[in-house]
Amino acid sequence: MKRAIPVVVLSIAGLVPVWLYQPSAESSTVQATTPAPSTSSSSSSGTSGENVVTSSTITTEKGPVQLQVTFDGTKITAVKMLQQPNHPQTTAAVPKLVAETLQAQSADIDTVSGATITSEAYKKSLQATIDDNAKSASASPSASASEASSQTVDGSALSTEKGPVQVQVTFSGTKITAVKMLQQPNHPQTTAAVPVLVAETLEAQSADIDTVSGATITSEAYKESLQAAIDARG
Repeated sequence: MKRAIPVVVLSIAGLVPVWLYQPSAESSTVQATTPAPSTSSSSSSGTSGENVVTSSTITTEKGPVQLQVTFDGTKITAVKMLQQPNHPQTTAAVPKLVAETLQAQSADIDTVSGATITSEAYKKSLQATIDDNAKSASASPSASASEASSQTVDGSALSTEKGPVQVQVTFSGTKITAVKMLQQPNHPQTTAAVPVLVAETLEAQSADIDTVSGATITSEAYKESLQAAIDARG
């Protein structure tokens, strides 16, 4: 019997990655190769189809700006500031720029008032990484094949005494990349348990996950619907 784990209430605010000021110009993974204010960039393949692209450093009158952007296919999944001006307005602007980038999935975002120079350099660097990622994707048949093999499968709909449960699972090849609840009981304990179940699924890459304490019925139905989706994957 699997052990029960406590319900963890996830904070919505924690979904947006906020990168704080880092005065060092060094990158732990990829180093920029063009020091001048150019839009060229360098890239490095990560795990499971991820591509990490580092922009060149753009020098502004406020200070240097350099980004590191992580892509999953063409989707921007994370943005990290490797270099940014040491200024309060820049520090306040960066989280807004990153949040807008993740929402827009492009460099077509608004300039932050009070940090115009940094915003423009940020957008220029971001566009350079997007262009570089597109070139890498077009030159990589394996990446195209991975995207082509992406599929979404609905698990079985289960009726429980708490309410209906049904999951929808997105696969990239054999990897589970996303889980969405199509149906779930309208109950606070279920609402709190679902993010925990999804997080465990993405980590375990299977239905062999723990039951959430306080939401046992929903957990068991979730795992059964999840396994049905895994079995149905072509």
